[in-house]
Amino acid sequence: MGHGSAQSISDCDLLELILSSAVSDMHIAPLAQQLLDTFGDLNRVVAASPARLRAISGMSNEAVAALKLLELCAQRMARAKVLNRPVISSWHALLDYCHTSLAHRETEQFRVLFLDRKNVLIADEVLGEGTVDHVPVYPREIVRRALEWNASALILVHNHPSGDPTPSDADIAMTQMVRLAAESLSITVHDHLIIGQSRETSFRSEGLL
Repeated sequence: MGHGSAQSISDCDLLELILSSAVSDMHIAPLAQQLLDTFGDLNRVVAASPARLRAISGMSNEAVAALKLLELCAQRMARAKVLNRPVISSWHALLDYCHTSLAHRETEQFRVLFLDRKNVLIADEVLGEGTVDHVPVYPREIVRRALEWNASALILVHNHPSGDPTPSDADIAMTQMVRLAAESLSITVHDHLIIGQSRETSFRSEGLL
């Protein structure tokens, strides 16, 4: 593989390489193509739930595991660019990380990024998982975790599986509840990011915080 050629590999070729250790040669090319046809692109293939991947004819448990391993690597690499760094200077990397982690999930997940006094990201936790359009969020639990991390500020993040990151009335009400609970303990809610398929909404930018 010559210099620069790694960039020119197609998604389908890349998928074939990833699956080569888990699928017999005869079936690799049609399987890779079927995965892309079914889910849309490489991102969505790798982020698809194990159950949906297994539903594709020819996908073994080993093949599913290979894709999930790749997803974990992608998330870890994206996270390494933002953890223990000031969020303001690495804002684009932070958005990349949020999209890598959340943009292609089929259900809602609610994460909290915890920041210290210098706005350095010290922790990132999943504090709620839900159905397609609802995730239970408990402001008291968020504040309790912030105190345990000795955090001075928070960034709330969740995804909209519909792909549209427009805040719902419930999103806005919940954000205000978390903000009030946090403020009573001198913890700032910097932003609430809603991650859609290809873009995100920032409550701070929209004047909602």
